[in-house]
Amino acid sequence: MQLEATQALNDMYDFNFAEAEKQMRWFKQKYVWHPLPYFLLGLSEWWKIMPNTKETKYDDTFLAYMDSAIFVAENLYKKHPEYKIEAAFFLAAAHGFKGRLYADEERKSWRKAAVQGKSALNYLEVCRQKEDLSPELLFGDALYNYFSVWVPENYPAMKPLLWFFRKGDKQLGLKQLKEVSYNAFYTRTEAMVWLMRIMNSYENDQMRAHQIAEYLHQTYPNNPYFHRYFARMLYSRGMYPELESESLKILSLIDSAKLGYEATSGRYAAFFLGQLYDFKRKDDLAKKYYLLSCKFAEEIGATDSGYYLYSLIALGEISERQGNKADAKKYFTLVKSKAGRKNEAFKDAKRRLKKLEKSD
Repeated sequence: MQLEATQALNDMYDFNFAEAEKQMRWFKQKYVWHPLPYFLLGLSEWWKIMPNTKETKYDDTFLAYMDSAIFVAENLYKKHPEYKIEAAFFLAAAHGFKGRLYADEERKSWRKAAVQGKSALNYLEVCRQKEDLSPELLFGDALYNYFSVWVPENYPAMKPLLWFFRKGDKQLGLKQLKEVSYNAFYTRTEAMVWLMRIMNSYENDQMRAHQIAEYLHQTYPNNPYFHRYFARMLYSRGMYPELESESLKILSLIDSAKLGYEATSGRYAAFFLGQLYDFKRKDDLAKKYYLLSCKFAEEIGATDSGYYLYSLIALGEISERQGNKADAKKYFTLVKSKAGRKNEAFKDAKRRLKKLEKSD
């Protein structure tokens, strides 16, 4: 099954869903008794969601496939002891992915997410009964080890909820994730995605995150999420010539309606170009791309995001430089209306408005 799944997985991560799902449906006919085909079809729907998690049109199909994977895996788990660990792996994975969807900022189904998370953890404990965890089984253990420590460190209010769970080990979790990303088959790419995000957002290791992002983009060049993340790492590391090229490419692919390239990626790419040309004092070009970033953000209702708010502040700065105080006031006022009072962008816009009023 692993050999037969190789091309399907490669096609899926490269956003060639038609070919991937054709193979997965063939698996479903051939291995109707096994949860893998249903899980892979659910994972395919998940990756259609990934470029823009605000999009909900794939939710029902995703949940239906994961529920099918759970139904078939439960049958294996209860009736076929020789498949107990394998079934527990798919049960943990399917419940875990359902939990991820429910916990998304757009769904905010916290109770459902908690129920799915608890089920995933229960089956993960069953997997841990196997003395030597394979790289596949290690994936869930790695995420648990890292985030069971990270969550209470960053959200102290969550500590009481974790008192009844086994203690994790953040550094062990990172070590395990690295092992999975090198040696696993089914979970290798998912582990790399988590490792990339953790290294960039939580471990302050932009170099390692950049290496993973570059590898994923080169391996799956048609995946818009990997393309966008690669551009994001180029921006973080100040690699401006390559950033300009990749950002322009992303916008071109959005214009050509390439699958998965949409407003979320456009918001990133346009902002990066705005910053790039702003730094070079190419005001007209910078203004063009800041406005485009705002337009993309408005399309997806992301007007409370930093990309939107700081595009507006930059547009106000450019207007000031060009002697257009009226436009500058308009942009700074818009920031105040969109940002929360504790937001740094709100405070910055308020300060700039006061300065403009004093100069009148």
